Amino acid sequence: MSEQAGDDPLPNDVPAVQEALVEWYEADHREYPWRRTDDPYEILVSEVMSQQTQLDRVVSAWEEFVERWPTVADLAAADRGDVVGFWTDHSLGYNNRAKYLHEAARQVVEERGGEWPRDPDGLSELMGVGPYTANAVASFAFNNGNAVVDTNVKRVLYRAFDVPDDDAAFEELAQQLMPAGHSEVWNNAIMELGGVACEKTPDCDGAQCPWREWCCAYQSGDFTAPDVPTQPEFEGSRRQMRGRVISVLNEYDELALDDLGPRVRVDYAPDGQHGREWLQGLLSDLEADGLVTLTDGEETTVATLSRT
Repeated sequence: MSEQAGDDPLPNDVPAVQEALVEWYEADHREYPWRRTDDPYEILVSEVMSQQTQLDRVVSAWEEFVERWPTVADLAAADRGDVVGFWTDHSLGYNNRAKYLHEAARQVVEERGGEWPRDPDGLSELMGVGPYTANAVASFAFNNGNAVVDTNVKRVLYRAFDVPDDDAAFEELAQQLMPAGHSEVWNNAIMELGGVACEKTPDCDGAQCPWREWCCAYQSGDFTAPDVPTQPEFEGSRRQMRGRVISVLNEYDELALDDLGPRVRVDYAPDGQHGREWLQGLLSDLEADGLVTLTDGEETTVATLSRT
């Protein structure tokens, strides 16, 4: 059995657990370009891009993004429509994230004189930066974060140390395990463990998991894990249609509803199920998000992509 006392999920030999994971990670891990920088701007871009996209797919988009807008000042000065258009063209998920990333860059430049907050609380004040992202940037840019707890980390802790499926329990144990002052390497290492050794279908021996000695699941053969939230179907979804609207409007200066509609859906019919009323609702949501501007003309509504 695992060397744990009673119902306490914390292993008895925490230093050995810590050392084993860090040595495993430093000996061999996946190479991503954002792991070779401590620039908070480049790291924030990678974190936002990774929220809905597999890491291997993020690499080329991230490289193109930071080549086009190399610094936070460059992004702050960019046309928001161009940033949102880039997001759509690279299928990076919800366009709001591009909008928020652009606004966060403006906050850093215009409100903070280009100086980045260095801790999770300060980073959380930036637009669209939630607790997880703030903690990740604080860890990977400034080595000043708390333990990161994402889906992969929960899976690892649940299996290895029999942690109950409870957010507070995951966060408590994750923080207890992380060696003080080493959030950068630790958070990278434990997420890597969940990404290559302790996936939904684990590869304990093939990936040479460093925690096999302590792991409850490895000893029992029960690799149950908490349910992993799934994304809704993308094809035909409202999210896909929003992306198409942005993509079309990025190509044209402006379009009336009945000119825009067929370019968004091939089955668009003005009075049909996916007609003017449906398109108007989609555009109203995008306008509320600051991504589209709607102008009522004498005969029809005209849509343009917001550029500020």
